[in-house]
Amino acid sequence: MGLKPNNIFLLAGQSNMAGRGGVYNDTKTNLLKWDGKVPPQCTPTPNILTLNLNKTWDIASEPLHKEIDNLKTCGVGPGMPFSNQILAKHPNFGVIGLVPCAIGGTKIEMWQKDTILYNQLVDRAKATRESMGGNIRALLWYQGESDCGEQDSTLYKGRLEKFFNDLRDDLYSPDLPILLVLSSGEGNFLSNVRDAQLNINLKNVVHVDSMGSTLLADHLHLDTNSAVRIGQKLADSFLNNFYH
Repeated sequence: MGLKPNNIFLLAGQSNMAGRGGVYNDTKTNLLKWDGKVPPQCTPTPNILTLNLNKTWDIASEPLHKEIDNLKTCGVGPGMPFSNQILAKHPNFGVIGLVPCAIGGTKIEMWQKDTILYNQLVDRAKATRESMGGNIRALLWYQGESDCGEQDSTLYKGRLEKFFNDLRDDLYSPDLPILLVLSSGEGNFLSNVRDAQLNINLKNVVHVDSMGSTLLADHLHLDTNSAVRIGQKLADSFLNNFYH
């Protein structure tokens, strides 16, 4: 495919970034399935591309993370509505290239430097720049629900700051904008994780809150409407803070 996106966005974190909107339990087989419903805010367009596993560009479509988060059942996530919202507000923004890297159920320690997930994120990000000349505009990060235990939540702030600093170093991008979704959910120590996220002491980190989201029957995952809403909030946050 000859299209080259000039605006690269990295998508990382756990299941709510990967997308679970429209995923349901098929009672006949007791397996999780996606309902196949694509809301208009997630409509594919030649101006929104996705980096596939071969590190080449395809036109992006839901479920955006089906290749990368392939051990889970993926559905609608925030990446497509994020991109469509930017293009709706700024039709001349240019072609967007999404780099899906989120993996369901992952803790922050699984994203530390030199882990499989960290290396995969850096490798995919560098590929967009080296061979394709893309400009990495931001990291979209939605993670923390798996760190709501007592010990993990206490260590969360230090681990998150180290991850962000290491990633910026390895991408030679000390000012890389980071759009951080504040976790919501049920863990006993969720407030510790949210406090850590809110008090990140780094420049160019902005927050979008997922509180008030409507969830699937599992009480963990955003439904399609909320995935769209978070994607749009992320887009507005990017445009308000980093697009001039």
